[in-house]
Amino acid sequence: MKENFILDLIDRRILALLQEDATLAIADIGKKVGLSATPCWKRIKRLEREGIIKRRVAILDRDKLGLGVTVIVAVRTASHSDDWLLSFSQGVSRIPEVVEFYRMSGEIDYLLKIVARDIADYDRIYRKLTKVADLHDVTSSFAMQEIKSTTSLPLFD
Repeated sequence: MKENFILDLIDRRILALLQEDATLAIADIGKKVGLSATPCWKRIKRLEREGIIKRRVAILDRDKLGLGVTVIVAVRTASHSDDWLLSFSQGVSRIPEVVEFYRMSGEIDYLLKIVARDIADYDRIYRKLTKVADLHDVTSSFAMQEIKSTTSLPLFD
């Protein structure tokens, strides 16, 4: 987002609706925010052009797809060179089961969220991960219960 780009209340309401259901028709969104279809469409196009709306996706049910195990993996490394980071990030990015990947501050260098079918499937993914680069320490924690998971960002007034 550009520094000087300001979202007004209507922009925020449009974004909230799209975060809830990106398949809503422009006319329906317009009705809900008090605009006709054309001005609503123009606002959405501007939000896309400004990069506030990055893309629209379908959110799938992991359990119905047989991906019921969520693993949070903490990685510590002894190497912090740019070359190592590039190699590691490219290798991890090629593992489709890694759905989130962060470089961290503090004692943990990298944090990954991995989805798997079961423990044996995670072991297969783990072995793939450890071949990507030399790692000092890998700690895996298995989610017992998903309490909150959302893709919606908070939109403050």
